[in-house]
Amino acid sequence: MIRLLAAVNLALLVAFPVAWAAPLLRAGLLPFFGMSEVSILSGIRALWGTDPALAALVAALAMVAPYLKILTLAGIQWGYLSRRALPLVKQLSRLAMADVFLIALYVVVAKGVGVGRIETAWGLWLFTGCVGLSLMTSWMTPKAR
Repeated sequence: MIRLLAAVNLALLVAFPVAWAAPLLRAGLLPFFGMSEVSILSGIRALWGTDPALAALVAALAMVAPYLKILTLAGIQWGYLSRRALPLVKQLSRLAMADVFLIALYVVVAKGVGVGRIETAWGLWLFTGCVGLSLMTSWMTPKAR
């Protein structure tokens, strides 16, 4: 069971970067204007021009924390780290979930303004699946050992 969890966990090393580049949503100003696709990478790039500190925070929460969590969990699963590293995985999980909150907040605020139009795209489902699988593997690993 632990090797299956480790394989799923390591697959996330490939799936997360795809999710970062995939379109999370399509946003448009008015219904008759074209829609532009927004991804995590394009959002960070847009933020960098206006607020580099916020862009760095979003990058840390959306990209660095999940990757550190995956690598730490892989170290535990493959026996390179002891089980004493599990609290670190728990803390990284909390940080990695903050980006999901930011995306949800963006969608709610944009829909609440009523001027523009927002549609979810396939990347949001991929990103949500990656986060869900990451949560599942970190939750099941201590029970499988």
